Amino acid sequence: MSKHVAVLVGSLRDGSFNRKLACEMARLAPDGLEFSFVRTGELPLYNPDLDEGTPPEAWTAFRRAVGRADAVMFVTPEYNRSVPANLKNALDVGSRPIGNSVWDGKPSAVVSGSMGAIGGFGANHHLRQSLVALNAAPMQQPEAYIGAIHTLFDEQGTLKNADTKAFLASFMAAFATWIGKLT
Repeated sequence: MSKHVAVLVGSLRDGSFNRKLACEMARLAPDGLEFSFVRTGELPLYNPDLDEGTPPEAWTAFRRAVGRADAVMFVTPEYNRSVPANLKNALDVGSRPIGNSVWDGKPSAVVSGSMGAIGGFGANHHLRQSLVALNAAPMQQPEAYIGAIHTLFDEQGTLKNADTKAFLASFMAAFATWIGKLT
């Protein structure tokens, strides 16, 4: 039986390297995983007052999309040693109302990519910290910090580095195993 993975990309940029990375990872995944990209840029900033009564439709749709997924894969750049604001907001929206978090017990994977040499290490670990606080289940190993991301794709957005492709395929195989253990 296939497992459904919601993919959240931290970058909102049209030509985002992290979006290209996420698409490539979905292609490299083993059989048995299905992917849907869940957008985060349209979510109103979390405000508890808006959860009283009828919450914004964007929140409801987001919570439904992530809630029905068997697992979540986060692929994000690093902004100022942390995650982009839209991704943090998505965590907040999904964690509420209290007692109804879509993250609770959800197998997850975190991949960070940046043009720098350390591959978004700060964002990766900030995101993991939040996921642990939300009782999600982030995969511990292997870790994925993709440096020099701007050099890895050809003009069509296809991953051209064979070593990176092999690493990402092994990462996705490990993630499939992780999901299988927890669901």
